[in-house]
Amino acid sequence: MRNDGLRVGVVGATGMVGQEFLKILEQRRFKLSELRPFASERSEGQSVAFQEKTWTLQSLKPNCFEGLDLVFFSSGDEISRQWASEAVSSKAYAIDNSAAFRLDAEVPLVVPEVNGATLSSLTEPCIIANPNCSTIQLVVALNPLRHDFGLESVQVASYQAVSGAGVAGQSELLNQSQAWLKGETQPSPGPTFSHPIAFNCIPHIGSFNQDGYSSEEMKIIRETKKILDLPHLSVSAFTVRVPALNGHSEAVWVTLQKPADRNQIVESLRAQEGLEILDDLNQNLFPTAVQASGTDPVYVGRIHRDLDRPERWLMWVVADNLRKGAALNGVQIAERLFT
Repeated sequence: MRNDGLRVGVVGATGMVGQEFLKILEQRRFKLSELRPFASERSEGQSVAFQEKTWTLQSLKPNCFEGLDLVFFSSGDEISRQWASEAVSSKAYAIDNSAAFRLDAEVPLVVPEVNGATLSSLTEPCIIANPNCSTIQLVVALNPLRHDFGLESVQVASYQAVSGAGVAGQSELLNQSQAWLKGETQPSPGPTFSHPIAFNCIPHIGSFNQDGYSSEEMKIIRETKKILDLPHLSVSAFTVRVPALNGHSEAVWVTLQKPADRNQIVESLRAQEGLEILDDLNQNLFPTAVQASGTDPVYVGRIHRDLDRPERWLMWVVADNLRKGAALNGVQIAERLFT
């Protein structure tokens, strides 16, 4: 890292994830000499506060990344496809939170605690993909089991908070909930979700393909294999939007290649960087989305063996999708690159 700090851009600085990037950079005392926040043209000229200074919002223009060392992208696939390569041409690393490059064989897809070693082989600025939020927490939990016992198959059902759909998702849940509590007529769907989200669960995140899988499910399936470097691993996913404000939860079934008892499973998980175990049923101790929200770790609980298949284990995996599932993971990538 430069002695006077890095020159950093944040694309989508006014969005929910962009704001989380700025918050985490400040919390972790990431040393910056310049912040260049980017937003839409309608926000140009406004300012954001960061590290006791105000920084003027800019819109994306040719050569806008000149002089930067690093650019975080959190504005969606289309913006990333158009502008991430320009950041690299300006000799800045582009850490992209969209799905635009995740499955590109030439682009690293990185969760630092899992495959951060891939960053050591990078010798010049490039695009680095930040995985899907649900994938990140899943692979952190799978990683130690992969090394210690081998993985035969993984099934996961996710219960994803409305913050995964941004500010609009949270507003829709709050507005519909208030209408319910006032005794008003059941709200109409949308515009963010295909059905009313208040007091409801919607098995629809993203678009559906001809095989009946949603795009969110396909992200988990494909990204998990790439990050773990297990292209032939059997992975199945079912994703559900639930009326939680923030924090994604997952029920995971993992079938191991080697036998293990519960103590061995727990000790394996306990050794994983970035993971905390909350598992004492006598005390009703297990992770919840409310508890995880605003924190950094991936949490695991409800660890138990399948009754019919002794090599299969069940666990409950929870994390803050805005932090570890997005901005924090990106900042951790940057820390590995520059420190």
